[in-house]
Amino acid sequence: MAGSNGKVVLAYSGGLDTSVCIRYLQTLHKLDVITVTVDCGQDDDFKEIEKKAKEIGAIKHVYVDAREEFARDYVVPSIKANGLYQGKYPLATALARPLIAAKAVRIAEKEGAAAIAHGCTGKGNDQIRFDVTMRALNPDLKIIAPVRDMNLTRDVEIKFAREQNIPVSAEAKKYSIDLNLWGRAIEGGNIEDADFEPPEEAFQFVNFSNDKAEYLELEFQGGVPISADAKQMPLVDLIQYVNDKAGSHGVGIVDHIEDRVVGIKSREVYEAPAAIAIIEAHKDLEKMVLTKHELAFKRMVDDQWSWLVYAGLWQDPLRADLDRFIDATQVRVSGKVRLKMQKGSLRVVGRESKYSLYKNDLATYAAGSSFDQSLAKGFVELWGLQSIIANSVASAAAGITDKNKKGGKK
Repeated sequence: MAGSNGKVVLAYSGGLDTSVCIRYLQTLHKLDVITVTVDCGQDDDFKEIEKKAKEIGAIKHVYVDAREEFARDYVVPSIKANGLYQGKYPLATALARPLIAAKAVRIAEKEGAAAIAHGCTGKGNDQIRFDVTMRALNPDLKIIAPVRDMNLTRDVEIKFAREQNIPVSAEAKKYSIDLNLWGRAIEGGNIEDADFEPPEEAFQFVNFSNDKAEYLELEFQGGVPISADAKQMPLVDLIQYVNDKAGSHGVGIVDHIEDRVVGIKSREVYEAPAAIAIIEAHKDLEKMVLTKHELAFKRMVDDQWSWLVYAGLWQDPLRADLDRFIDATQVRVSGKVRLKMQKGSLRVVGRESKYSLYKNDLATYAAGSSFDQSLAKGFVELWGLQSIIANSVASAAAGITDKNKKGGKK
């Protein structure tokens, strides 16, 4: 089904939203559609995705293997920043979107397309992540978002897909899934009910039946994980290894009420065993090697960094500015962290680093302590001096007030 108004490059996942977009772009906009699938570790059958795109009507399909780039240039900065939006969500989808958008823009430029498209709705955050990145990289490209532009709902899309003989998976009828190397988002269906417990069948990584306790040791160098259980491996493989092991012990489910950029509160469910385990270990190692002043300021920086990524502002100069500070703090974040996992629980049980600021001879209460306790008396008096004076002044003022009240009654 050829168009007549030129070419459009569509960021294509093979799911319901982007599949119906192919047909809408052809019939409504009279455009020839070039689909682009960017592999960020979603473990899909990419040959089938290409076949599906062409069967629906795409004139060309481009596959981009971006797994290593995603891990190196997006996941690593997020690990260093302890990237958790609102302290919970490890930003899996948010990190992948600017990479997908950037690849789509480059292909649009290469193909001479005048427009670029995505399948985002007008309710979510992804529209911002795609639009802002695309405009920042090439403001001359026209952005088309059929689902948002036509105010489509999933039931309308499914009906349209059936009418157009576009295949719809059984999973798509239940949930909307987004998956990459760093995590999996599960939306739609009964999960939209904030009081509904997601069924076990909704999860892919997490094992609910394993009661056995097991340990996981992670080694970091400069804030980056380099080995798991004493085995060095490429980062993509390490993430997959941790994902499988932590997930096998029920670790990695995030279920919370989230504030979207567009102002909607949404119930979000994610499973991200590797992200949860690695960030927990990284945060613990930082507490061992950074001063309390570095930690206090970095928590503010991490929070702002996570917000920028979540809010689709990957291209904003502030994100790069924050990266420079974060990178400076990671020089000493090297060492090993041991985690214990059992029945969904995850906790750090040991850590070591040559940069450790923890000194046993100072902290111990046993014989051999090098800490001179007599020095503490003067420190305590000075530390609380203003608090003590403030309470004394307040008590005196209260006494005067009470005396005046009693005098007024006579």
